[in-house]
Amino acid sequence: MSRKNHRGTACVGALLACVTAFGGALASPAAASPASRPTTPPPVSDFKGVNWADPRDNYADDAVVPSGLSTSDSYATTYAKSKAIIGGFSKLGANTVRLPVNPTSVNGPFWKSYRGAIDAATAKGFKVILGYWEADNAKDGKIDNQASWDRMWARITSAYARNSKVYFEPMNEPFGYTAQEWTDIAAKWVSTHRFVPRDRILIGGYKYSEDVKPVCADPRLKGTRLALHNYGFWHTDWTSVDQWKADFKSRIGDCASRTILDEFGASMTTGLDYNGPVGGSNEVAYIQAATDTIRELGLGSVYWPGLRNGDTYSLTTLQGTGTNLSLTVNNQSGLDRLHYAWKQ
Repeated sequence: MSRKNHRGTACVGALLACVTAFGGALASPAAASPASRPTTPPPVSDFKGVNWADPRDNYADDAVVPSGLSTSDSYATTYAKSKAIIGGFSKLGANTVRLPVNPTSVNGPFWKSYRGAIDAATAKGFKVILGYWEADNAKDGKIDNQASWDRMWARITSAYARNSKVYFEPMNEPFGYTAQEWTDIAAKWVSTHRFVPRDRILIGGYKYSEDVKPVCADPRLKGTRLALHNYGFWHTDWTSVDQWKADFKSRIGDCASRTILDEFGASMTTGLDYNGPVGGSNEVAYIQAATDTIRELGLGSVYWPGLRNGDTYSLTTLQGTGTNLSLTVNNQSGLDRLHYAWKQ
């Protein structure tokens, strides 16, 4: 069972702010993957982002398709749509987007079009995190098919290893493995793709990416970034900000300088005030603690989700048709908390 099955159909509520961006000039795939120049790797605190997700929660046996895109779209159309959506994310204050990949989306015909989303984001100056999701008919926390997974990553890294804006997350929530099994898999990925700079690799924490300490401690993974997940619905009875802050810190240990919280989120379509007193709300306590911790420890952060159709956690709602798309903010106080975390 998906740990995100709590997310239901988005409620209809007051829309509190509007962000609009339009498609424009296109870039070719080749032009959108420039060679990296020697630069100092950005600290994790420079990752200020949102997830852009498939309505199916990114679990799919067929191609994974972020909300607003279509497998029938050409590269040019995908680029134009993505330019509009990424422009909306930029106006939220984000500079990073996390996108899903799976073997069908990369090894099949959709990859030619899907690259338009990646290229539009990097052209805007965004960092792009590409993370692997297993299929919806598996959900066992393991790689579905080793050969297809290897081929997928070979194709992705061949296209984007030289683009310094693109980051690689070998697997989302590897809960089917023991800590030793997972670090072995991750270390093999790093060794296989040794031409990818380690600071552009995100290794998910143990289990549901919920504990980065075992990954952080493995010397074979030295220099990689760490991906952490934590959700308020994991402890629905907790209504103390301090209790939640202690929980976050227990999952990070002394690894904050390498950690990107690339999934965290709460209800954004139900009218909660994340700026106000906790008032016994598990979600308010959790979001306040998450954003306090991000700011205090200088973590990277990627909210779940910036956009996902049908998700009550979605920070925005997609408006418009074709390539004339805009984003409307669902909860201004939720965005305020992200700005606080990002020191904006």
